Amino acid sequence: MGRGVTKLRRYLLVGLVVPVLAPGQDDPFADETWDDGWGDDAAGIVFTGFVEAGLGTRSSDDALVDQRSTLEELRWRIETEWQAARVKIGFKGDAGYDAVEDELFGEIRDLSANFGLGESTDVRIGRQVQTWGTGDLLFLNDLFPKDFVSFFAGRDDEYLKAPGNAVRLSRFGSAFNVDFVWTPVFEPDVYLDGKRFSFFFPPAGGNVAPEPPLSAIEPSRTLSNGEFALRLFKTVEGREYALYAYHGFFKQPTALSPLLEPTFAPLTAVGASLRRPLGKGLVNLEGSYYHSRDDTDGRDPFVPNSQTRLLAGYEREARPRLTVGLQYYLEWTHDHARLLANSPFPDLEPDEFRHVLTNRLSYRSARDRFTWSLFTFFSPSDRDAYLRPQFTYRHSDEWAFVAGGNLFAGDQPQTFFGQLEDASNVYLRLRRSY
Repeated sequence: MGRGVTKLRRYLLVGLVVPVLAPGQDDPFADETWDDGWGDDAAGIVFTGFVEAGLGTRSSDDALVDQRSTLEELRWRIETEWQAARVKIGFKGDAGYDAVEDELFGEIRDLSANFGLGESTDVRIGRQVQTWGTGDLLFLNDLFPKDFVSFFAGRDDEYLKAPGNAVRLSRFGSAFNVDFVWTPVFEPDVYLDGKRFSFFFPPAGGNVAPEPPLSAIEPSRTLSNGEFALRLFKTVEGREYALYAYHGFFKQPTALSPLLEPTFAPLTAVGASLRRPLGKGLVNLEGSYYHSRDDTDGRDPFVPNSQTRLLAGYEREARPRLTVGLQYYLEWTHDHARLLANSPFPDLEPDEFRHVLTNRLSYRSARDRFTWSLFTFFSPSDRDAYLRPQFTYRHSDEWAFVAGGNLFAGDQPQTFFGQLEDASNVYLRLRRSY
C-alpha cells in the first residue's frame, strides 16, 4: 500500500495545484493560440470541472480483503459542451489514479449529441446517465445502471448513477409526455466483485472475495438483448403522474447458470408513480411489478422469482433549513413457497415480504456553508441496517470538504446490508472546482 500512497500524494500535488492557476498568473499556455478546427464558435467553449482527493478506511477488518483502505484516489473532472446549429455536444469525463487498485483510470460519463426533431421532440444519442422515478436512494422503476461499489466506498452520490450508451427520445404533448430509452447493449450495475468489498455467495454459504474478481456471465451482445425503457408522464395541478415499462434483464447477477456461475436473468417490469403536495410537504407513491421471464411459476431456485415492489414516501421542511424525509419500501416475492420447496439453500432464501424503512435528515446553515445529513436504511424483516452520516463544508465556490461514513450492521450474512458489515468505513474528500 505504501507505493500506492506515494503515487497518490504525487498526483494530488499536481492535480490540486494546476487548476488553481488563474488567468494572468504563470500559466505556460496563457498566450498559446489554438486551432482546433471547430470553427468560429470554438472561442466560446468553456471547460469546467474539479479535482478531488478522497481517502477512506474500514472501521473493522475484513479477513477476505487484504486492503484496509476503501477509498484512496485522485480524480480530475472535465466538463464542456459545444453547440453548432441545432446540435449540442456534451462531454463529461473523469481521469485519475486509484491507489486501492493501484491503477490509473478514465471514465466518460457523458459524450452525447442532443438535437430536436420538430418543435416537440428531443433526441439524445451517446453515453449518458439516465434517471427517473420518485424514490430517494430506492429504485423501483429506475432500471438504469447503478454503481454500488462507488456508493459504498464514499465517492460523491453522483457516482451512484452509472453511465450507459443509449438513445433517448423525449416527446412533449398536450395529453402526456413520453420518454423512451433504448440501450442497444445491456448495461448491468457495477456490482460487488470482491476487489474492494467481499459479498455473500449462496453456494459458499458465506462471504467470498474471489481471485480473480467475480465477472458475471452477461447476455450476448446482440440487439435482441438490448434494453427498452418507457415513461409516460404528466403534471396536473401540481400532481405528477407517471407510468413505466422496461424490457431487459435484472441489473444485478442474481441468477446462477447450470455451472453455478452468477449471471443476469431476463426481466420485464411495469409500474406507476404519483408525487403531489400534502400539507407542508411532498408525498410520493410508487409501485412496480417485476416479471421474471425465465421463472414464471417460481420453481427454478437459480433464477429470481417475480416480485411486486411498493414505495411510499413523505418529505417536508420541519423547520427552517431542516429537511426530513421518510420512506417505507416493500418487496413481495411471489411463489415463495415453491421457491423454498425447490431451493438447495432454503435457509438462505429471502423472506416472502421484505420491509425497509428509510429516514433522511438534512440541515443547512444560513449561507449553505455547512451541511449535516444522515440517511438511514433499516429492515425489520432482514434485521439489518445501513447508516450514511455526512458533513460538508463549503469554504468558497471553489473549495469544499466532505467527511462521512458508510456503516453497516446485520444479524445474517445473506441479507443485503448484513453481507457488508465488515465493509463499514469512514472517508474524507477534498474538492477544488474550477
